[in-house]
Amino acid sequence: QVRLVESGGGLVQAGGSLRLSCAASGSTDVINVMGWLGWYRQVPGKQRELVARISRLGTTRNYAEFVKGRFTISRDNAKNTVYLQMDSLKPEDTAVYYCNAIISSLEYWGQGTQVTVST
Repeated sequence: QVRLVESGGGLVQAGGSLRLSCAASGSTDVINVMGWLGWYRQVPGKQRELVARISRLGTTRNYAEFVKGRFTISRDNAKNTVYLQMDSLKPEDTAVYYCNAIISSLEYWGQGTQVTVST
C-alpha cells in the first residue's frame, strides 16, 4: 500500500509563488519502482486536469499549456517526494491540487491540497 501526502497549499496573492510537496510512504518494494509522478488540479463542477508530470528519472517533464513557463515539476527519489514550484500565480490557478503516482501500472492519489490565489 502506498500513501501520498501533499503539503504546501494555501492562500497567495496574484503574482505570488507557492511550492507544493508530495511525499510517498509505504512498502519499500513498491516505492522503489515508483514511475511517473504528477500533479493534477480540480475546481468544483469541472473534471480533474493534468498540470504537470515527471518521469521516473526526471528526464521527461510534461506541462499543461496553461502553466508552461510558470510552474516547474521536480522530484527527489531519495526522499520519495515530488514538488511543484508555482510562480506568477493567477486567480484561475485556484483549485485543489492532487498528487498522482504510477507504480507498477497502478495509480495512486493524494488527498489534495487547496491553492487559492486572490486578486
